Amino acid sequence: MFPLRDHNPSGRTPYVTWLLIAANVAIFIFYSTALQSPAALNAFFADWALIPARVSSGDGWGTFLTSMFLHGGFMHLAGNMLFLWIFGDNLEDEMGHFGYLVFYLASGLGAGLAQYIAAPYSPVPMVGASGAIAGVMGGYLLLFPKARVDILFIFIVIFKVIPVPAWVMLGIWFGLQFFNGLGADLNAGGVAYWAHAGGFIVGFLLAMPIFFRLGGTAFWSQTHGHPPHPEAAYNFERTNVPRVRRRK
Repeated sequence: MFPLRDHNPSGRTPYVTWLLIAANVAIFIFYSTALQSPAALNAFFADWALIPARVSSGDGWGTFLTSMFLHGGFMHLAGNMLFLWIFGDNLEDEMGHFGYLVFYLASGLGAGLAQYIAAPYSPVPMVGASGAIAGVMGGYLLLFPKARVDILFIFIVIFKVIPVPAWVMLGIWFGLQFFNGLGADLNAGGVAYWAHAGGFIVGFLLAMPIFFRLGGTAFWSQTHGHPPHPEAAYNFERTNVPRVRRRK
């Protein structure tokens, strides 16, 4: 399942979400173009990525923050920015610009800490905004559990776009991170499952004061579990591009 969009664009301009996306893209373009050799790129990550073994030795505490703005490749960046674009704007709408920025950064720091605790002596650099974005997803689940999200469902040769409640998509995503983390080799390269799961939990908990300020379950009753503004209507229509038949 791959999310494409939700049905609730924000009620006001999500400047912080835009700024975070721009910052991640600009930083990626900078070091991917300026550092041409693998040796230079490895040295860059050694300085700015989160390496648990380095932190355990008493150095590199600032990398809990800097690693949140680095990515291992274009697809890593594109996937993370898509998730941030889909889920970030509604949370920024409810938290306000500054509150949302603090929430995002705190979720990212919590995600890095979760990965560090899981493997404090791992020499593998950790990079990516996905821990912070997992926090955004956790907060989204708490505040808007029934918001509709269009997902691209892929099964072998079947490709289908279907709308599902946010709690289904986000619940399955969190379950996959948690159970994959249980079987992962934390000292080898790969997906930082515990950063994802940890960031999600941190974001869920950090969103609870907002949830109770809005009225708790009464907020769900008022909004039916959706963001509190009109839902966008999307229709999938057949293309008007003429079909060309194959010649026999």
